[in-house]
Amino acid sequence: MKTKAKKQADLEALTEQFKNSNSAMVLSFSKLTVEKDQQFRNELRETGADYRVVKNTLARLAVEGTPFETAKEHFKGVTSVATIDGEPIDLSKVISKYVTENKDVFQFKAGVVDGRVIDFSEVEKIATLPSKEELIGKLLYLFNAPAQRLATVLNAIPRDLAIVLKQVSERTENIPGDATEIEAPKEEKPEDTKPETETEAKDESSTEEIKAEEKAGEESAETTEEVKAEEAPEAEAKSDENSEEKAEEQKEEESAEEDAENSEEKES
Repeated sequence: MKTKAKKQADLEALTEQFKNSNSAMVLSFSKLTVEKDQQFRNELRETGADYRVVKNTLARLAVEGTPFETAKEHFKGVTSVATIDGEPIDLSKVISKYVTENKDVFQFKAGVVDGRVIDFSEVEKIATLPSKEELIGKLLYLFNAPAQRLATVLNAIPRDLAIVLKQVSERTENIPGDATEIEAPKEEKPEDTKPETETEAKDESSTEEIKAEEKAGEESAETTEEVKAEEAPEAEAKSDENSEEKAEEQKEEESAEEDAENSEEKES
């Protein structure tokens, strides 16, 4: 049986443990083997947590005046406490693992994180978060990735330039004769000249039609002149006949006048 001095020493140690922590998990256990208990303690120690089995009376006294006083009512029955000064992620991972895999051995009572009491469902959520080391590793990767890409690009520039120069050199060596000879221009495809050919054909057709119309006009003019040439003698002949008729009429008139004058002379 512990003496009063021993109990006082245990109380002071437990009080100091709570004062130096910002998170705590209160558990109960039954049928716990030595091997399982030792394994559990080792994993908690790796997270930086302090773990011990406590008397409920001492625990209730030790949490007075601390952020863990809100969990005082859970110090009943068999009680063990795991505390940590720092992020509760790794501690939550271990607690969640052992309580889930050993339901007949470990029972979760309550947890306290930053002065707030949490239940086991919240412990499981915390356990899914990446640890501090994982977050640091991801941040370092994000910081280093651009530098690595830049270094890769810078290293690739001289390498690619050397490859290009080598290819140019090989092509120059393989070219027969004067390397500066200019290649003959390629012939244009028939499709490219087709529209011009069709346009030229249309222009030629229009020119031929105009020439045909002009020729027909010339022929018509010639025909008209021939007709006029044929009608000219007839017209002259008619003109001569008219002149003769007029001359005869004039003679007849003159003869009639002479006869009239002669008649008048006779009467006188």
